[in-house]
Amino acid sequence: METILQSKTKTIVISPEHPFVMIGERINPTGRKKLGAEMAAGDFSRVRRDAETQVAAGAQMLDVNAGFPMGDEPTMLVTAIKTVQQVTDAPLSIDSSVVEALEAALAAYEGKPLVNSVTGEDERLEKILPLIKKYNAAVIGMANDETGISMDPEIRAAIAEKIVRRAQDHGIPPADIIIDPLALTVAADPTAARVTLQTMRIIHEHLGVNMSCGAGNISFGLPERPPITAAFLTMAMTHGLTCAITDATNEMIRYAVRASDVLLGHDEYAVNWISEFRQKKAEGSKQ
Repeated sequence: METILQSKTKTIVISPEHPFVMIGERINPTGRKKLGAEMAAGDFSRVRRDAETQVAAGAQMLDVNAGFPMGDEPTMLVTAIKTVQQVTDAPLSIDSSVVEALEAALAAYEGKPLVNSVTGEDERLEKILPLIKKYNAAVIGMANDETGISMDPEIRAAIAEKIVRRAQDHGIPPADIIIDPLALTVAADPTAARVTLQTMRIIHEHLGVNMSCGAGNISFGLPERPPITAAFLTMAMTHGLTCAITDATNEMIRYAVRASDVLLGHDEYAVNWISEFRQKKAEGSKQ
């Protein structure tokens, strides 16, 4: 199944048959108070730099979030999207829980974006899915609902199935639904990663839709997080994960993804792996 996302000039395909798609996570004020304060004050220079840096590092898409307590989120989100679109042709994931901000951003976006995200609550589905249909977008569906986040993989998978079914009721095909099976920190629950991987396996086998997650959540609260995130991504790719919101600027994470693509046959004859190696060697010889 192929999820096709577009900027004004570039198309990205997310599919089990294609290389893994890294969605750059850094344009997000959560945990970055300085970035949020700058955006609220109308300074988007850091947003511009973060966009350029992440794409240069290998992110094929960028997640754009403008949620900040002191800010006008609809205005900030639209400005952030326009700023990013000025400096890169990478398709964007529009990240907001505020319906008014989402609609403003979708109206301003040039291309076919990904919306991050909708949960399985009936009220949220009926607010978000009509917007997805209206603006011909794709959406991340998170495997939780009004009952919270279950630690039973079968329940998470059932919520995922509900989201796909309700999307079809609104005329949205399964190809435009990417399920987030929910990665939670192993620092709080040692079973968290296993539950997520089991959920992925069920969704992959029974729904066949593309899957994403916030990869860094798995290592939250721990020291030396990149090795844990990288190991999780390697495991998750064997269970059907086809994209993730992650830190593409981290070399360990990026190499884990690229190496897994080679081993899973998504980078035939290691063309991308060799190209990145040659590029790095060429850059080193110039220094």
